[in-house]
Amino acid sequence: MQAQPMFNRELSWLEFNDRVLREALKPEMPLLERLKFLGIISSNFDEFFMVRVAALKTSIRKGDRTMDQSGMSPVKIYQDLSIRAKKIVDEQYHCLVHEVLPGLAKEGIAIIAPQQWTQAEKRYLDNYFSEFVFPLITPLRIERDAFPSVGNLQIHCIFEMESETGETLYALAQVPKNSGRFVPLPALEEAQAEGIRFALIEDLILSFASRLFPGHSIRNSLVFKITRDADSGVDEERQDDFLAAMEEILAGRQNSTPVRLKVSGRAASLLAVLQQGLELGEYDTYRVSGPIDLAGFYELATLEDQHRGKKSANSRLRDKPWEPIQAPAIEGASIWDELERGDRLLHLPYDSFSFIQRFLDEAADDPSVLAIKMTLYRTSGDSAIVKALIRAARNRKQVSVVVELKARFDEERNITWASTLEQAGAIVTYGVATLKVHAKLAMVVRKVKDGSIRKYLHLSTGNYNEKTARTYSDLSLFTMNEDLAREASALFNILTGYSTIQTFTHMAIAPFELKKRILSLIEREIQRSSPESPGLIEAKLNACADNDVIHALYAASKSGVRIRLNIRGACTLVPGLPGISDTIEVRSNLGRYLEHARIFHFRNGGNEEVYLASADWLPRNLERRVELMFPILDEKIQKECIRIFDTYFQDNSHAYRLLPTGSYESVLPGIGEKIVYAQEVLYKKAKRMAEIAEAPLEELTIRRRYKNKE
Repeated sequence: MQAQPMFNRELSWLEFNDRVLREALKPEMPLLERLKFLGIISSNFDEFFMVRVAALKTSIRKGDRTMDQSGMSPVKIYQDLSIRAKKIVDEQYHCLVHEVLPGLAKEGIAIIAPQQWTQAEKRYLDNYFSEFVFPLITPLRIERDAFPSVGNLQIHCIFEMESETGETLYALAQVPKNSGRFVPLPALEEAQAEGIRFALIEDLILSFASRLFPGHSIRNSLVFKITRDADSGVDEERQDDFLAAMEEILAGRQNSTPVRLKVSGRAASLLAVLQQGLELGEYDTYRVSGPIDLAGFYELATLEDQHRGKKSANSRLRDKPWEPIQAPAIEGASIWDELERGDRLLHLPYDSFSFIQRFLDEAADDPSVLAIKMTLYRTSGDSAIVKALIRAARNRKQVSVVVELKARFDEERNITWASTLEQAGAIVTYGVATLKVHAKLAMVVRKVKDGSIRKYLHLSTGNYNEKTARTYSDLSLFTMNEDLAREASALFNILTGYSTIQTFTHMAIAPFELKKRILSLIEREIQRSSPESPGLIEAKLNACADNDVIHALYAASKSGVRIRLNIRGACTLVPGLPGISDTIEVRSNLGRYLEHARIFHFRNGGNEEVYLASADWLPRNLERRVELMFPILDEKIQKECIRIFDTYFQDNSHAYRLLPTGSYESVLPGIGEKIVYAQEVLYKKAKRMAEIAEAPLEELTIRRRYKNKE
C-alpha cells in the first residue's frame, strides 16, 4: 500500500492535552473549573507516560529503529514528545501559579507557602507535624550504590544533609498517602473567618525535616514524583490461576522501570542524585514551578463545601450545576411496560443513569426474571450495579457476568467484584484470553404472563459506572428487537463458552468483523456517491489512528464523499490536503463533560444508517479487543443521533478544528453569530423534552350551539 500522510499518534495525543489547557486558560471560566482542567492534564500525563511512553522507551532500549506511519523513529518521537510535553507543563504551571491560585486566594481559598507562615502558624504546624505527620514517615538513606525503592506516582521529599563530621549525606521520605494533602490553617482573625487557608503536607515535611534527621543539618531539599512503566501485560498462558497472575502484575507496577521524573525545587545536586539513582536523563525530567501532582487539587472544591456548607459555597468558583434529567415514569408501570412501548435512547450525563440502575434493580427483584447476562469493564468502587447483580444471584436468578480483569488501572477493583459475585452464586468469567472485552451490553431474560420469553437488551458506548456517568458523555440503547437480542445471546455464548465465531447481520463484533464492516460501509459510500448527490460519512470518536480505516477515508475523500469527524483525542489522519483529504473536516469538542460516545452515520444514497459503538478507530480496538457496533433501527432515534452529532459541529465556543499542520485552531463565532456551546445545547434540549413529557395534557373546550328546549 502506498504511503499516505499521517500524524504521529503520541504527538497528536499531546495536542488533545493542549486543548484541555486552552480550556483552563479561559479567564471567563470559574476558577475551580480552571483548576479541574489543570488537574486533568496531570492525570492524563500520568497515564500517558505509564503506558504509551513506557512502550516507546522499551522500543528504544531494544534498538528498534522502525519508522512509524508518520515517518518518525522511536528516538525522534520521544525527543519531540518530551519537548512538546514540557512546553504544555510549563504553560500549565504558569496558569496555576500566576492566575488560578492567586485568584482563589482573593476568593478566600488560599494555599500558604512556608515563607508566608506567621509565627503563630509555624507553632501550630510544628505541633501538627509532630502529632499527625511525623509518626507516619519512614526516612530512607540513599547509599552510593543502592537507591531505595520509590513507589509509582507517590510524592516524595529528598534531602541533602551534612553530618556532625561534615560528611554529605542524602535521604528521602515518602509523603504519607493517608494523612490528607491539605492541612487547614487556623483563621488569622475574625474578619477572615469566611476564608479557608491551607498548607501543603509536603511543605510541612520540608520545613520540619530536621526532626527526621537528628544530628544532621539540612542543606537542600526538593519534592519529586516518579512515573513507572505500567505497560507490562499479564501472562495469558496462566489459565490455572489468572486471578493470581493479575495480582502479580499490580504488585509489580510499584517497582517497575522508571519512565519520568517530576521535580519541584531548584537543588541541582539533589536532581543529579535522582537522575543517577533512577537512570533517567534530561528528556525524562520535568521541572515544575509549583506543587507536584495537580490531579488531586480539585479536592479544594470539596474542602470549600465542607467549610462553608454545600449551599453557601462560592458559586462564582464553579459551573452552575446541571442535574441529570430523570426519565418521566409512567405511573404504576414497570420498566418492562415502558420498554414494551419501543426503543429508547439514553444520553448520559444529560439523562440520568438511574434508568439503567432501575433496569437492573427491577430485574434483580422481579420474580418473572429468569436470567441476567452482562459485561463489566469499569465499575465504581461502591457499585450499585454490582450490588443489583449480587442480589439477583441470591434471588436464585441465572446471573452471568463477564468481568474484564485487564481493564487497565481498574484491575484491583474488578478482581474484588469478580470474587464477590462468585461468592453470591453468579457465573463469572474473566474475559477472553489475549483479548480485552470492551463491549458494553446487558440482557434480561423474562417470562411474561402468557408464558412466552422476552429479552430486554441494553447496548452502550460507555461503562456501567454510576460515578463516571455524571461526567462522561455516552449514548446507550434499550431495545426488545428480536434480531438484536438473538445476536446478543450469541455474543454472550462466544464470550463464556465454546462457540464458532459467527458473522452477524446487524451487530458487528471486533476483532472478527467490525473492521471489515467499517471498511465495507466506507466503500459502499464511495460507490453510491456522485457529483450530483455526494456521499456523507460522519463519525464521533475518542481517537482515530487505524491506518486501514484512514486510507479508506482518504479514498472516499478523493471520490468526493464529504467526511465530518468529531474526534476528542488523538487523530493521525491529516485533513484538508488537496487531492487527498480536501473533503475531510476534523473537529474536537471539550467542556464540562468528557466526550466518550461513538456515533457513525452513513448517508448510503439516501437510505441512511446510524450505528453506535464501544470501539474507537484504533488498531487495539479493532484487532485486539472484543468490541461491539450496533445499528439504530428506530427512525426517530436515528434522527436524534444525527441531531446530536450536528450539535457538536455547531459549537463555536468549546470546539477546535484540526489543521493540516497537526495543530488545532479554535472555532469562533462569526460576526453576528450567536455563541453556541454544544454541551449546554444538549442539556437544555434534554431538560425541555423532560418538561414536555411531564406536562399535563390540555383539553380543548369545544363550543357548540344548543337548541332551546320547548
